Amino acid sequence: MVKSVTLVFPGQGAQYVGMGSSLEGHPSSQLLDQANSSLGYDLKNMMLNGPEEDLTLTANTQPAILTYSVALYQKLEELLQSKGVKVDRVLGHSVGEYAALVAAKSLSFEDAVKAVNLRGTYMQEAVPAGKGKMVAVMKVPMDTIVKVCEECSQENNEVMPANFNEPGQTVISGHAEACDRFVKWMEDNYSEPYRCVELKVSAPFHSSLMKPAAEKLSEHFNTIEFKSTMTPYIANIDAKEYGADTAGDMVKENLIKQVDGSVKWTQSIQALPDDTVCVEVGPGRVLMGLIRKINRNIKVISLDKEGAFEELEELLG
Repeated sequence: MVKSVTLVFPGQGAQYVGMGSSLEGHPSSQLLDQANSSLGYDLKNMMLNGPEEDLTLTANTQPAILTYSVALYQKLEELLQSKGVKVDRVLGHSVGEYAALVAAKSLSFEDAVKAVNLRGTYMQEAVPAGKGKMVAVMKVPMDTIVKVCEECSQENNEVMPANFNEPGQTVISGHAEACDRFVKWMEDNYSEPYRCVELKVSAPFHSSLMKPAAEKLSEHFNTIEFKSTMTPYIANIDAKEYGADTAGDMVKENLIKQVDGSVKWTQSIQALPDDTVCVEVGPGRVLMGLIRKINRNIKVISLDKEGAFEELEELLG
């Protein structure tokens, strides 16, 4: 018998053309039409039919991932309620945190889908093309990466850890020159085997360069309601578990800090009990791969595959 269930929601990079088609005929598929109404353009068609280059624009990717994740969650919620299973906590990777907060009943779907569309737009606009970079660093301890980032940062020309994805992979982000200094420092000073891979991204997410985006999003947040959470959630910014009844203002503050702060995914998963079952609610199986590298003892089920709901039902007993 499953004692503990944790829901995890993926972030940018997990999207693909066709996501949402598996929900056809289920009431939760109506959420794709609701997203269209909220945003005022045809996101549904983009999700189901592409083209891929439109879907991968940050301002479209973020609401598309949120919409599919929340629709899958609605279908999952039916199953959990029928089995009398209570969710212990929710968490999401970067933009996935918004879907987690819809599941925790802090944000309405309508407010969340508009917010992530704006979040994507603001992040895109924050930095001129070529000014920033993101680099994935493999097989280097997290504390070493933090120190090297400090070493290679100068005033108004900084590099910092953006995503602590798993113990063997941290993504750094910031000014292009500072990222290059980091790569050079590693070449000159690090003797263990490692790899640095520049990422094909449109902006240096989760770095100090995103401050203008955080400020604009903060203004938008003043126009929407954040309710107290009904389910505990783990925040990206500090990997801390916030209990049910966490005030909406606290949730809002964490989301603003998250735009130009680090995603502490490794630390968040390390805080989970070994006996929890993680259910990945959203496109792809990126989080399943990361969680297995962080803690092999945690069982993960990704809902975005054939037979996943049946497998989960069997597991829940």
